[in-house]
Amino acid sequence: MKVITFILSLAISFNTFASDTNPAKDLLLKMANAVHTRNFDASFVVVKGKTMEPYRWLHAKQDDIEIEHLSLLNGAGLEMVRVDNQVTYFEPQSEPYSLTTDSIAGPIPEVLFKNVERLSGHYDFVLGGKGRISGRAAQLVRIESKDEDKYNYWIWLDMESSLLLKAAYVNHQGEALEQLQLTHISVTEQPASMLLEILNRNFPTPLPNNSLETLDSNTAKTWKIDWLPAGFELLKSDRHKLDLNNELTDYYLFSDGFVEVSVFIQRPLPGKRLSGSLTSGATTVYVHNGGNFDVSVVGNIPSLTAKKIAESVTRAL
Repeated sequence: MKVITFILSLAISFNTFASDTNPAKDLLLKMANAVHTRNFDASFVVVKGKTMEPYRWLHAKQDDIEIEHLSLLNGAGLEMVRVDNQVTYFEPQSEPYSLTTDSIAGPIPEVLFKNVERLSGHYDFVLGGKGRISGRAAQLVRIESKDEDKYNYWIWLDMESSLLLKAAYVNHQGEALEQLQLTHISVTEQPASMLLEILNRNFPTPLPNNSLETLDSNTAKTWKIDWLPAGFELLKSDRHKLDLNNELTDYYLFSDGFVEVSVFIQRPLPGKRLSGSLTSGATTVYVHNGGNFDVSVVGNIPSLTAKKIAESVTRAL
């Protein structure tokens, strides 16, 4: 009897251990570590429908200091530089500015370079097949939404360096809506000289956090957003004028830790407009006419999800 009890306890312990391990999640954690510790020089393109944006991405670790550089190579250009917890943005026709943050706001979701465990409440991590990307052996890891209100995100990782080789927003029919793929990557022992020179540059003093992350209680009390996908929480709200038309708008920013969704509410513009959506890759812009106000929802979410969010907006009583 004691032998049987011992065997059963071993089986239960093994099952508990097995249920706590997830090879797909472990690979994502290895990727996050590799991105922060390896020296690399990579080029990638982001493909949205018929448009393509090329980037160059460099990273180095020098004497416990992280240095990262991301630049958009087309058009007037966009340059982002990170030295540890300070990121500086150089944008066309604007003065450079710095933020206190540990990640660059680029085309790759920031949470992938941190602890992805925070996503496990609303996403599953699934191991896919193996293949070859940019001439390197790759392993597919799928981040699958637990409901159809959000897209899935597939990532192909370099089996040698654990770095990202390809990523895609994928709908629930298995169609890739927007893709990012490395066209070149070089992993080296020593940091690139270009990155070491960054340590000698002077950057603007970071903007105060309270000027960036605001929660305007008056704005929050003006409107009710009665429906959001599971896991989304309010990060920011304010009232400001839009650069596009100089119209005053109430603005809300929501996130589930992986995807951000912006909601803009303003008075109707002249002329009768029908509700509807526009999409570019995974990005949806849905405009809803609520009678005496217009709602615009923008984010990497399905059109139906954006529609449900927009139509749930009502004036607070």
